[in-house]
Amino acid sequence: MLMDRDLASVQNARDLLARADRAAASFSKVEQGPVDRIVDAIARSATDHAEEMARLAVEEIGFGDVESKIQKNLFVSVRLHEAYRNLRTCGVVREDHRRGLIEIAEPVGVVAGIIPCTNPTSTAIFKILIAVKSRNAIVLSPHPRGARCIGRTVEILRRGAIEAGAPEDLILCMSSPTLEGTQELMSNPLTSVVVATGGEGVVKAAYSSGKPAFGVGPGNPPVFVHQSANLDHVARCLIASQTFDYGTICSSEQSIVAERSVAEQLRETLAREGCHICNGNETELLKKLVQLPGGGFNTAIVGQSASTLARMAGFEVDEGCPILIAPEEGVGEEYPLSREKLAPILAWYEVEDWREGCKKCIELIRYGGTGHTLGIYARDPDVIRAFGLEKPVGRIIVNGPTTQGSVGLSTDLPPSMTLGCGAMGGNITTDNIGPEHLLNLKRVAFPRSGFFAEVGLPFDEADGAGSLRLTSAREEAAPVEEPEAQVIHTARGESPSALPSGTLSGRSEAGSAEARTRELSQRSLFGTRRPPERDFYLHRPNKGL
Repeated sequence: MLMDRDLASVQNARDLLARADRAAASFSKVEQGPVDRIVDAIARSATDHAEEMARLAVEEIGFGDVESKIQKNLFVSVRLHEAYRNLRTCGVVREDHRRGLIEIAEPVGVVAGIIPCTNPTSTAIFKILIAVKSRNAIVLSPHPRGARCIGRTVEILRRGAIEAGAPEDLILCMSSPTLEGTQELMSNPLTSVVVATGGEGVVKAAYSSGKPAFGVGPGNPPVFVHQSANLDHVARCLIASQTFDYGTICSSEQSIVAERSVAEQLRETLAREGCHICNGNETELLKKLVQLPGGGFNTAIVGQSASTLARMAGFEVDEGCPILIAPEEGVGEEYPLSREKLAPILAWYEVEDWREGCKKCIELIRYGGTGHTLGIYARDPDVIRAFGLEKPVGRIIVNGPTTQGSVGLSTDLPPSMTLGCGAMGGNITTDNIGPEHLLNLKRVAFPRSGFFAEVGLPFDEADGAGSLRLTSAREEAAPVEEPEAQVIHTARGESPSALPSGTLSGRSEAGSAEARTRELSQRSLFGTRRPPERDFYLHRPNKGL
């Protein structure tokens, strides 16, 4: 009997949620050590297959860059995993005997993870890792354009988790995603929380599902260039950011707002680095490419290289051109280049001073990027402070690429592939979402001894927090284990010589995952065009401007 595709998708969501609910109930009783071993196994599986998943994503979806997608996968499976490796997420996680407060972590249950097509495999890895780290089951709804690569990612990570002892249905993925099926996944009584990454419509649907939700809004980050900025550094960072997966990360810069006193010099610097400054005719062609005749956004431009975009628009640039830069007059629907483009096209604005630049940036942020990200290049602390105080965004990236800075790759922000935009952006938080957001924290509170004295009642100290401990002897005897392989050091450029042979994948032969990770980490984490030797400080945060 043939079934309507939407009905089949709804039934698929219900079946998967029933299985995930049983797995979540079982997994909620697991202690920290086994949980972390399963998370380690998931991260190893993702690292082993980082290149396979990246190539499949580009092949299926048709945009982005394989090298960048490899690095995004490794960023999650290595760096993010390492950042949360020793985070306690099971049972008693914090005890403050002086204040008489104890925190106990419990999983939320079943997570519905909505995955976009712009960052399909890295976002899938990310949501699986943070869900399992917090002892939850997860069911993913892939974007239809990326269903195959996301499904393959889930298959790989699920197998690794099961081999490490996870319940069989802890990690699941919809096989026939439709809008109706995804809505069922988000609103079903068995779903505990929704983590939605995607377009504005998906995020609104998540918040309208009747379930607690972490949705993330669109980004339209402007970058302000102050007269005190190091313009060579600005140009290199913009190129690094825009060429990283061809601008598909929603925190990539979408426009440049430059002080007029340095605008011409900045244009010359960008041109010298290979960027194409569009003339009037080319700018008009780009506007027609970005915005469809009916006023809608042309999604065909997303994740394409600058040279491809120029050809699509009807003009030619050098094949290695990293960015198309085009002057724009205003902000709003009548000015197509002022919107989020998710491609290496930057609108160009000139302002008289930083105060006018501040207003222009706010105008751009309000047009489709409220709550997300802003970039600023300046050496004047008063200007930086003013931008931080006045901008309606959750992240202000100073003197660095917004793409890498916002996700925690080039900054010390919490590493994440889901960036909250706060109430100002229609979201619940401005945080970079992590495993701690998928926990219910219970708080045990003992009386303050001073309280009883204040009200004239006797108090026996034996009833206070100082004489009691809730952490079990087994928990104290079995702290969170050290990582099986410190591949993070390689990604940071440190010597890998101390790494035990084969520890990442359990193999010691040539071509092991450890060797592969070491090889991949030598590639640039900052875009497809690896900087020349003189620019390597981009990879070394300790060498500032």
